[in-house]
Amino acid sequence: MTQPMFDRIALIGIGLIGSSLARVIVREKLAGEVVISTRREETLEEARSLELGDRYELDAAEAVKDADLVIVSVPVGASGAVARQIAPALKKGAIVTDVGSTKRSVIAQMAPELPDHVHFIAGHPIAGTEKSGPSAGFASLFEDRWCILIPTKDETGSPAMEALTAFWEACGSRVEVMEAGHHDQVLALVSHVPHLIAYNIVGTADELESVTEREVIKYSASGFRDFTRLASSDPTMWRDVCLHNRDAILEMLSRFSEDLTALRKAVRRGDGEALFDLFTRTRAIRSGIIEAGQDVDVADFGRSVVRGKSENAKS
Repeated sequence: MTQPMFDRIALIGIGLIGSSLARVIVREKLAGEVVISTRREETLEEARSLELGDRYELDAAEAVKDADLVIVSVPVGASGAVARQIAPALKKGAIVTDVGSTKRSVIAQMAPELPDHVHFIAGHPIAGTEKSGPSAGFASLFEDRWCILIPTKDETGSPAMEALTAFWEACGSRVEVMEAGHHDQVLALVSHVPHLIAYNIVGTADELESVTEREVIKYSASGFRDFTRLASSDPTMWRDVCLHNRDAILEMLSRFSEDLTALRKAVRRGDGEALFDLFTRTRAIRSGIIEAGQDVDVADFGRSVVRGKSENAKS
């Protein structure tokens, strides 16, 4: 029998990412024991009913005792409070990581709270769907997806960094090391602002008195339909993302606003050449995404009706 990577893994938070991790950890036999903790009793009971772990704790500090790897999967705004709660119970040499979509804020919240005798390496698996909760997870979520790790200077190239990299690779991810500020800028462009645009355009449709709700639903073409998929993502998570990656999001929104102004001028002036040039350039980006293996070139925006085969609503 293959020796597991870690004797005990503690998962703090058991939503989409946490529950998917629980499933892949069991599938790949990455831990001798999986301990699950979440602050809501009903969510913990749901995780228990799904048999996602070996032990279940409402107290996060109790959950991390003697854990070799602790993965914090909570809305980024709660990161500091969780770190403060678990800090006294962390064993010497434990690896602590997170899965949040913003990194500078998470590091600023968590690092001061954690003891010097643990290895803190921030992380972000770029994988997800618009669904949330323990039942939303599936073991193949991380396959062929990037996981970005942000080590401190002390952890760069350390055994802890090597162990965490190996863990994510065993989950199916491709690992990239990145600086926190650069991560936040990149994710603001490829994830955070697109979600804000989706929320905004669906909100606009909702507010238009000249278009009834029935018509919006009845005549939704694939473009608007895909916006509604993004706009159905977890409100708490995306509220926190906006608040905790504010500077990068505002910068990207400013650039988007400038480009939108140019597009509006092209439409108003009937500038077909400018429109054709824009649409040609953006079409090439879609081709690049497919060639990079981040989506598949099939109908219905690359989505399969079978969950886990072709999920592409990435966080």
